[in-house]
Amino acid sequence: MTYHFETQCIHGDRTKEQAHPYGAVAVPIYQTATFSHPGIGHSTGYDYTRESNPTRTELEKMMSGLEQAEDTVACTTGMAAISLLMELFSSGDHWVCSEDLYGGSVRIFDSMGKKRGLEFSYVNTADLAATEAAIQENTKVLYIETPSNPTMQITDLRAVRKLADKYGLLVAVDNTFLSPYFQKPLTLGADFVVHSGTKFLGGHNDTLAGFLCTGNKDYVEKIRYIYKTCGSCLSPFDSFLLIRGLKTLAVRMEQQQKNAKKIAEWLRTQPKIKSVYYVGLPDHPGYEVNANQTSGAGSMISFQVDSEETARTLLEKVQLITYAESLGGVESLVTYPMLQTHGDVPKDVRERLGITEDFLRLSVGIEHVEDLIADLEQALA
Repeated sequence: MTYHFETQCIHGDRTKEQAHPYGAVAVPIYQTATFSHPGIGHSTGYDYTRESNPTRTELEKMMSGLEQAEDTVACTTGMAAISLLMELFSSGDHWVCSEDLYGGSVRIFDSMGKKRGLEFSYVNTADLAATEAAIQENTKVLYIETPSNPTMQITDLRAVRKLADKYGLLVAVDNTFLSPYFQKPLTLGADFVVHSGTKFLGGHNDTLAGFLCTGNKDYVEKIRYIYKTCGSCLSPFDSFLLIRGLKTLAVRMEQQQKNAKKIAEWLRTQPKIKSVYYVGLPDHPGYEVNANQTSGAGSMISFQVDSEETARTLLEKVQLITYAESLGGVESLVTYPMLQTHGDVPKDVRERLGITEDFLRLSVGIEHVEDLIADLEQALA
């Protein structure tokens, strides 16, 4: 039987937790490094936690169900998941990437990736012609963020899949901003999906995690082999925290999106706000494409204020909203991308993308929206 998304978040693919010892309703934490063998040549199915662990397996199965993946591996961080993805490729392979990309992704590509002999080009993947023009003879993968971080560019994933088929390429999508609740890239043609599970999936700003999901059967065994070899596996306790976070994913995403829309509309009325970047606003350039490939706009807002002084004053004066890196938790966070998430991106690239001294990013939480607006109002005064 196939269950609705909200039910899968809580129960996975079953309605009763009959498989758990002693009838435990919550998933037990198997805090063990190793497992005993029933006999020589026999196994319970679990041998060593670096390879597999029952708590983590439960989480991975849940994520595979939510993303409609063939398989999922849970990693220590989102960066570990991206590093694992890179291991699938060889020296000389070329990637075409969204130019407005999380700064940590750019850092790992331009340092570790290039050290391994991989090559990277960055283009506006919302522009299909520019994306096609960047493809080379040695291109192997199109790496997409949509919405992008932090300027919220939208890439048409169905069009990207057609382009990939034309040149025999793979497609990887960072789905951190929308989560599988609002967007399922594998159903739109992606071969791989990566997540920073630290963000919306965990949802409480209390643990680090990452996921690599694949819809391509040819890569399941390869990923599992590299995964156990590199040892980037999520711990049993952190797996438990992610399972607990997933249970409320749907209700959190709905409330966060509801709050974000009201805040985005309010920001547009403020004299010190020059521009608002929110995919849920009908005049956003990617609004129609996003609406056609997702079921929501999420709760990430970026905005440009009238000066660097206003930006810094807001960061110093917010009281309820926290000035901090990260996103996707129940608490609202405001970030200064120029100094924080995109500090490693070259200045000329940042400024061309609009990530300047007057640019801020807001991750909207589940607090009462009137309290959040009041906090922004006093910080902008």
